Amino acid sequence: MAFKDHFSRDSKEYAEYRPSYPEELFAWLASVGPGREMAWDAGTGNGQAAVALAAHYEHVIASDPSDKQIDAASRHPRIEYRVAAEIAGLVERSADLVTVAQALHWFDRPTFWNEVRRVLRPGGVIAVWCYELQQVSPEVDAVINRFYRDTVGPYWTPDRKLVEEGYRTIEFPFEEFAPPLFSMATEWTLEHQVGYLGTWSAVGKYRKEKGSDPVELVLPELERVWGKRTRRVEWPLSVRAGRV
Repeated sequence: MAFKDHFSRDSKEYAEYRPSYPEELFAWLASVGPGREMAWDAGTGNGQAAVALAAHYEHVIASDPSDKQIDAASRHPRIEYRVAAEIAGLVERSADLVTVAQALHWFDRPTFWNEVRRVLRPGGVIAVWCYELQQVSPEVDAVINRFYRDTVGPYWTPDRKLVEEGYRTIEFPFEEFAPPLFSMATEWTLEHQVGYLGTWSAVGKYRKEKGSDPVELVLPELERVWGKRTRRVEWPLSVRAGRV
């Protein structure tokens, strides 16, 4: 099973509208590994996690199977981008840390786990995380939840269930240890919220199959409950971490 690419079509929108991970997460990851020489961010997408890792590691290899995502990724002198899926050509026992941000459900996991064991140094850390639906207000959340479940629900791949379960049901063949609690938070306008919905893989599949944009169906109701204000948006992160 090959790594599934559902995001090449909207790589620029993905880079613009996806929320940012908390700096505290990356500081913690750097503190629990054996060193800070090299990190590998697999399934990097637009390089969001890779850029954050570059503040803590001398060298970051960031890989993604989508060349369009890599082309749209943020550049940094410490980051080396590679178009690759579960195997990115790392030297054996060269990485202090391997991360996967919101992408593990697309992976051929047995292949990836074997590669993680090969490239991590003794005591090296593997960390994977995901986030599900945002939390804004009861009124906004109800509209988004209906859109997620009813409008584009049939267009999510079966792998989406793994995200809904916070990756807790995924096999994790490492010496697991408990991370602190982390969450993402930002201030968004309605325009940014609508842009974010457009990055959902189920929305992209709906557009492709039906030839229309499902976001237009939810927009009137979302405009009504959101208003003209900027709102705080939060996502709890589900993080799993382990060592070889």
